[in-house]
Amino acid sequence: MSSSAMAPSYAAVLRTRYACRTFGAALLGRLSYGMVSLSLVLAVKEATNSYAVAGTVIALFGLTSVFLSPTRAGLVDRYGPRRALLPMATAYALLLTGLAFAASWSGVSGVLLGVLAMTAGASTPPLGPVMRTLWSDLVPDKRLLQRAYSLDAVAEELLFVTGPLLVGLLVRVTVPSVGLAVSAVLVLTGSLALISSPAVRREVGHKKPSAVPASSEGLVSTVRPAPLRRRSLQGGPGLRQAIAVSAGVGMCLGALDLLVIAFADEHHAPEAVAWVLAALSAGSAIGGLIYGAVPWRASSRLRLSCLAAALGLTLAATGLSPHPYVLIAWAALGGLFVAPAITTAYLIADEAAGPASRTQAGAWVNTAFNAGSSGATAATGLLVGRLPLPVCFALAAAPALLSAATALNHSRRPAAVTAALPEREGTSDTERVPLNG
Repeated sequence: MSSSAMAPSYAAVLRTRYACRTFGAALLGRLSYGMVSLSLVLAVKEATNSYAVAGTVIALFGLTSVFLSPTRAGLVDRYGPRRALLPMATAYALLLTGLAFAASWSGVSGVLLGVLAMTAGASTPPLGPVMRTLWSDLVPDKRLLQRAYSLDAVAEELLFVTGPLLVGLLVRVTVPSVGLAVSAVLVLTGSLALISSPAVRREVGHKKPSAVPASSEGLVSTVRPAPLRRRSLQGGPGLRQAIAVSAGVGMCLGALDLLVIAFADEHHAPEAVAWVLAALSAGSAIGGLIYGAVPWRASSRLRLSCLAAALGLTLAATGLSPHPYVLIAWAALGGLFVAPAITTAYLIADEAAGPASRTQAGAWVNTAFNAGSSGATAATGLLVGRLPLPVCFALAAAPALLSAATALNHSRRPAAVTAALPEREGTSDTERVPLNG
């Protein structure tokens, strides 16, 4: 049964042909990403007995993974998931296994661990962007695509909660380096299962423009008109908005992690940290599921501006909490806007990008989020202790508010400009399209 014939529901998304198999494979591989960071920190700390070395190694791993993500996604767009993912996943799994063996030696060189971590980060397979590109073809009906992206965002949120819990269970029964080995097995198994899916074998997610005859698939990049080719790589204002808001949301959340710890210390309630972060994740999951079920009539770009503004205002108000219990409530409220904002950013990126660069467009959104989170965490560390916490919370909220204001301004372009833009599958990135949940 085609997705277009189904009622718009989460069950309908999962009943779509090949959806469960493909999504399950991607989630299995992405569980590795929820485990690897904590496993790496614990393994390096045990091997070197140095928090400084552990921090440096994880920073090298994260930087190469985040900033090379669009490049790796571009390879997927160019060569297809089957040809690009296999070498990446194999190299990544082998390097993680090498890290696990190296970290099992007491007194191992921190330089060796850093080189292995940096190389592993550079080869991280972009399973998230690939899956989101596959969703846009598995579920071509726009009524279901919003639900598919919401489901994907919620599942990813839960993976990053489940992953550290699994690492905690592992370290109770074995050494931390085993967590790295398990991460390697998960990513390789998930990647192999993903590329063996019929959805990938028929190269769903790597479609060429419909205007080009099937016999000309190998010549698409040369026969497409030059203006459209340039636009497909740039993505236009829609993609820039998605990247800007994603970075703003990432900065809010990166700052919040550290601010919550400082708030708990100030109120002598260290146990509140776990509850606040759990409330944020729970709110995000609930918000994502609700958001995906609503038949929105406002344009996706206007919705993204409103979501970013709501998150920023909530975070600013969170800094005025008089008690950790109030902070928990505000965190749950703010979480309601996180998954919807990221979901909408990915939807806009998919609509704005050209057919040959959709995986790369999604990777840019993901990179912006992670880079914003890392940068804000570092910046917040310099502010905490020098400024009152309410001021720090307000400053942490500023990126989301500014990105929302900028995006709102871009979404009000003259109609003549909007009409001049090329459409993808009958939908421009500024067109008001009802996305029935």
